[in-house]
Amino acid sequence: MATVCAGANDMAQVWRVVILVLSMMIRDSLTQRIIGGQEVVPHSIKYQASLQYERNHYCGGILINQQWVVSAAHCWRPSNIIQVVLSGHNLVAEDGSEQVLNVSKIIANPTYNPKTYNGDVMLLKLSQPAVLNAYVQPAPLPDESTPPLDAGTTCTVSGWGVTRIYSFFLSPVLRAVDVDYITNCYYFYSFRVNENMICAGSRYGGKDSCQGDSGGPLMCNGFLEGIVSWGIGCANPYYPGVYTKVRNYNKWINGIILSDSQA
Repeated sequence: MATVCAGANDMAQVWRVVILVLSMMIRDSLTQRIIGGQEVVPHSIKYQASLQYERNHYCGGILINQQWVVSAAHCWRPSNIIQVVLSGHNLVAEDGSEQVLNVSKIIANPTYNPKTYNGDVMLLKLSQPAVLNAYVQPAPLPDESTPPLDAGTTCTVSGWGVTRIYSFFLSPVLRAVDVDYITNCYYFYSFRVNENMICAGSRYGGKDSCQGDSGGPLMCNGFLEGIVSWGIGCANPYYPGVYTKVRNYNKWINGIILSDSQA
């Protein structure tokens, strides 16, 4: 009897640990959000930005004009404690081309909901304009004249995120991976995905954005169509990555930039 009770207690403890680990995995995958990719040619992704706190990368961003960067709202930090690094490639070895800029203002979209990740977009105003050159250029935004994406369109996501599922170590170099635009994302996420989000991934899994890539770019047909937002796990064929749909926030983005220039 005592042996049976001890075994039952041990099994209960095992299941408690399993449940705890699974809950942590789901929590972490929802709060951050490049698997299966490869290192890019240095400075080939000219709009890629690294958001850093105490010189440590924690989220990605995208330069959209000389003085503004767009990222995910869940990457928000007080503007006085973060910096934006442009033309970066290796996080642990500078090559001299980097532009390290302070942030004077951060504006999160007013509809952002941290529980649902709706409206997961924010703007960062650089304290001084970036120098546009052979290494630094803004990403073009889609507009009303940009054709809609077709199912299966090949897009590219980039960042310094982890390169293995459940890893805790960021990639020291910028990496990218091609993923497919997925139209039936509602099916995968039981309608948690709304009209302000798009999905991209691989039907076979193994290719995705992951922890540390949040706020980075999803480029399709040469336009910034998505911002790395959330997902369940990484590189799972049943749960593609979820991205903020940039098209739906063009009016807000342009309005903020215009009103700031007129202030």
